[in-house]
Amino acid sequence: MDVYRLLYPMRTYLVVAGRGDETNVMAADWVTVLSHEPVLIGVAVSPKRFTWGLIKRYREFVVSVPSVEMLDDVWIAGTKHGPEKLSETSFKLVPSKSVETPSIGNALANVECRVVDERDYGDHTFFVGKVVGFSCSKEAFPYGKPDVNAGFLAHISWTDFVTFSNKIYRPLKGR
Repeated sequence: MDVYRLLYPMRTYLVVAGRGDETNVMAADWVTVLSHEPVLIGVAVSPKRFTWGLIKRYREFVVSVPSVEMLDDVWIAGTKHGPEKLSETSFKLVPSKSVETPSIGNALANVECRVVDERDYGDHTFFVGKVVGFSCSKEAFPYGKPDVNAGFLAHISWTDFVTFSNKIYRPLKGR
């Protein structure tokens, strides 16, 4: 058993890196918020991935939030390699607001980051990005909060994914 699977289900994201014809999109579960002020996001990427080289070269990346409707495209991004796979997807690459790496226009949200640190841990590099811009669907994030009915995607294992129910749980002390 892969012990790290005990931490699943985890939200699934898309990491966009590169520019022009060498733009690549990679599926990633290992994405986390590191700081509120400044807003920092970390992503773990294997040096075996094409995206790793693009982040190293351009020092920026975009974290896109896919919906369950994008599952087939997420699967392609996570199982095929190199920019040529994008022709098999319905990703709509659009200009980002603050970085040259494009965003995914049909994603629920895009978070634009500039690399401020990187460290190697085991078989992955942990890239820390300072958030310098973002965009989001008003339907998926009404009033600045995620709508659980928007179809956010979470990964259970290999080919299994889930989305969230519309039931919200609150602790008795938090009411």
